[in-house]
Amino acid sequence: QVQLVESGGGLVQAGGSLRLSCAASGRTFSSYAMGWFRQAPGKEREFVAAISWSGAGTYYADSVKGRFTISRNNAKNTMYLQMNSLKPEDTAVYYCAAAPKLYSGSSYPGQYDYWGQGTQVTVSS
Repeated sequence: QVQLVESGGGLVQAGGSLRLSCAASGRTFSSYAMGWFRQAPGKEREFVAAISWSGAGTYYADSVKGRFTISRNNAKNTMYLQMNSLKPEDTAVYYCAAAPKLYSGSSYPGQYDYWGQGTQVTVSS
């Protein structure tokens, strides 16, 4: 079992920045590939970014490429999502998730075994 807790969400103006964190506990954090997903009201959950177990591999949705940066610190059992140049369309609940190593970089929610409770990000225009 892995427990995941997101933090760092909030209200920000368009063009601003936020840094989300995902703290993990339970089984060895470095055993898992990790990802960020988001879900806006009335829409399906969508892939945002993913990172391999070592952090060497990072993957992004086209909509956030060049604006968001995913990273992890295995010594601190924590993953991050630095979000810059935020847009109103980035408004959503953001979730972190853990997947087996073989699914490193996956954009498919079904391949992630563990999920956090989510943190709200609201970008005003």
